[in-house]
Amino acid sequence: MSAPAPYVPDLETIDPALDLPAEIARLRKERKAVLLAHYYQEPEIQDLADFVGDSLQLAQAAARTDASVIAFCGVHFMAETAKILNPGKRVVIPDLDAGCSLADRCPADAFGAWLKDYPDHVVVSYINCSAGVKALSDIICTSSNAVRVVESIPRDRKIVFAPDRHLGRWVMGQTGRDMVLWPGFCIVHEQFTANRLAQLKARHPGAKVIVHPECDATVSRMADFVGSTAALLKFVEKDPAQAFIVGTEAGILHQMKRLRPGAELIPIPADSGCNCALCPYMKLNSIEKLYLALRDLKPEIVLDEDLRRRALGPVERMLALG
Repeated sequence: MSAPAPYVPDLETIDPALDLPAEIARLRKERKAVLLAHYYQEPEIQDLADFVGDSLQLAQAAARTDASVIAFCGVHFMAETAKILNPGKRVVIPDLDAGCSLADRCPADAFGAWLKDYPDHVVVSYINCSAGVKALSDIICTSSNAVRVVESIPRDRKIVFAPDRHLGRWVMGQTGRDMVLWPGFCIVHEQFTANRLAQLKARHPGAKVIVHPECDATVSRMADFVGSTAALLKFVEKDPAQAFIVGTEAGILHQMKRLRPGAELIPIPADSGCNCALCPYMKLNSIEKLYLALRDLKPEIVLDEDLRRRALGPVERMLALG
């Protein structure tokens, strides 16, 4: 028997007269659903969400929810993490093709083969990876807690860090730990360059530079502050500067404008030439697809139970550290 065809959102089935935010609110109540959204989602999705956060905050929110359905507006690995933590709940994502360049560059079979060269190493994997890679790891981390996770490992133990080489190198600098790095990167943060940043700094000499640790070290070294998406938001909220040069996915600007409506926010342009950096995977989700996901409870995240159990331990170890 052939496998069923993958679910594809059919936007033509949506009545154009529908008030989609109202319908999403109705379905959320009817389905006993919680709507989680990453900071990089479109503003209209962020505004509808029950909770908006970074990868760590969303994992924590997924772990504590009592909802029957989790509608996850983010990318595939985030929805997988929610399912890993909630095997008895239905987890849906607006677009199943909303993947991640980091996760895609670290397939589980290749990662497993690579790890055979490092049998005595503790495997720390960034949450931006598949359930298969999580299952091969000892502990998961996010950009918010990567330093804490690495510092929790005894200093006499060797460490493998995957899949983001830039985050890994930044953590090495923060902790003084030597680590073997899988050579992955994010297609958004990889496009920020020192040359582009230097040009912006020259045009905005009073602006504070804040960047995500997924950026190349040549960019991070020029920053006034390096931190996770949640940390960047907190910095903008608390710092008295009136202008900020921002080196991460541009979706974060929506929340920054809310926190500091009078501040000037200057996104670092991608080296490809566009005005700001957008994740093409994050932007696959839309309010229309969110409505369909709640209406049809598809596409749904389904995981093999043995794989889910093997991935659960490393995720729970991360959550125990906070």
